[in-house]
Amino acid sequence: MKRRAVLMAAAAGCFALTLQAGSSPRCEAASEPKRVLVVSHTAGFRHSAIPLGEKILLKLAQEDRGFSVTFCRTAEDVKRLMSPGALRRFDAVVFNNTTGNLGIPDLQAFLNWIRQGNGFVGIHAATDTYHPEQTGGDRGYIDMVGGQFKTHGAQAAVDIIVEDRDHPSTRHLGPVWTVKDEIYEFRENNRDRLHVLMALDRHPDDGHPEAGQPGDYLIAWCRNYGRGRVFYTALGHRDDVWESPEFQKHLLGGIRWALGLEGGPARK
Repeated sequence: MKRRAVLMAAAAGCFALTLQAGSSPRCEAASEPKRVLVVSHTAGFRHSAIPLGEKILLKLAQEDRGFSVTFCRTAEDVKRLMSPGALRRFDAVVFNNTTGNLGIPDLQAFLNWIRQGNGFVGIHAATDTYHPEQTGGDRGYIDMVGGQFKTHGAQAAVDIIVEDRDHPSTRHLGPVWTVKDEIYEFRENNRDRLHVLMALDRHPDDGHPEAGQPGDYLIAWCRNYGRGRVFYTALGHRDDVWESPEFQKHLLGGIRWALGLEGGPARK
């Protein structure tokens, strides 16, 4: 009887805590937030939106409470926080406009860490990171993220077709989302290997000769990677994009999906 009374008291305490937090009456208070490493180090071009991106990611974490963030900003941070041993502290990484060869101590171990059930979120220039020519021909990172940056033109307003309106990263959007940003073109179109969330059906009006011509230009996607989850969005160059509620919800949904906090389809 005494043990039963203790269990009932614990359950009542949990119920009270979840109600105070404004959540559904489940024992969520006992769950630790997921841990996310936000990597903002660059070894190539450095986007001016990176500091704002850090502030937005911190705000999203504080508001959501399902995850916390730790920042990795320098080459020394990369060595300290992205070694195989240090990565065990985290559940996912966010590459915040990273570029070039970041100097991860063991790139293959990092990719294996994702395969083993952790999450990866890439923002904008994450596909301008670890090109094969920067890794002695190794395509491991590019194959994981699902695309490789090729070029971009002038910043342009585009009508993005939302192909999956049920995914956590896109369900707040209508069938078309008009955004002005720097629109990437990729060296390959990997639609057949990805779950495409958003795309363009014509070349952006960015000053290139192909402007306005029909085509298939991927903007955001997700995929399974072993037991891990990969989410990428090509948006995130401009400050006003980061500041928009639509982009923040897009990003938050992608992070929550990559962490396994929300479900949604993906391709291997």
